[in-house]
Amino acid sequence: MSAIKNRSEILFLYDVTDANPNGDPVDENKPRIDEETGVNIVTDVRLKRTVRDYLHYYKGLDVFVLEIRDSNGNLKTKEERIADFKDNADIVKKCIDVRLFGATIAVKDKTMTLTGPVQFKFGRSLHRVNMMYIKGTTVMPSQQDKKQGTFTEKYILPYSLIAFYGIVNENAAASQGIDLTEQDVMYLLEGLWNGTKNLISTSKAGQMPRLLLQVVHKEKNFHLGELDKRVKFVSDKNDEEIRDIKDGKLDITELVNALKNHKDTIEKINYKVNERVILMSDGVEVSIKDALAGFNLSELPF
Repeated sequence: MSAIKNRSEILFLYDVTDANPNGDPVDENKPRIDEETGVNIVTDVRLKRTVRDYLHYYKGLDVFVLEIRDSNGNLKTKEERIADFKDNADIVKKCIDVRLFGATIAVKDKTMTLTGPVQFKFGRSLHRVNMMYIKGTTVMPSQQDKKQGTFTEKYILPYSLIAFYGIVNENAAASQGIDLTEQDVMYLLEGLWNGTKNLISTSKAGQMPRLLLQVVHKEKNFHLGELDKRVKFVSDKNDEEIRDIKDGKLDITELVNALKNHKDTIEKINYKVNERVILMSDGVEVSIKDALAGFNLSELPF
């Protein structure tokens, strides 16, 4: 399959319930929260890890940035990981995450600096969040006190609806000789949707994908930008009281208007919407098909 020719933009919304979407390791692994606004922040690194893990463990694709252990159970170093490939071109050819996100490698006799064609901003919740401190016990005692179990503690968010915005840049792919294909991008979209849903760990269970749009443009060097800022979550409840996607409606009025204003630049829109999401445009509940009637729409097949 030939390399991508068109620029596209990605809007991805998912939510978490009673979970920690992205802990800060230098702050007791607490969920990242903007102290000024009370908004939950999730890094692009966390989102990319979700995609990488899904594509490797569920789709069987080669991924370069991955925890791989040797026969003794030790994690492979960067030097050992690079030794698995003939050269940099071999890494790019075989590893989908390098084709998508690029890589920076600096080890003896080998360097690689690729700016990936796919880049995401930090994700931010569409409302203020309320962090909860949970304390519990385990049946396993500590070494110091063998008479009773030890205490456990963690920080969670009762609810957070998070919006990510990304760009697939055809120029970055072409200028660096990265043969990113349409199939690679489809894998990326599947990784966002199904990877989020299948991230079932102690801290991440309770994540659900809610809305995914890929806006593919006709014109080169053009994109709308800030799709994440063109959607709002409207609820009758106070932000910190929201506990479910049904506690509000996703207002896509500004997004729809922006897309319609630049309809001539858009080749197609790929989409996926969770059935529990209530969409609203111009104060009226709508389906995504009705809201974007007149565009070349295609529902993503996963």
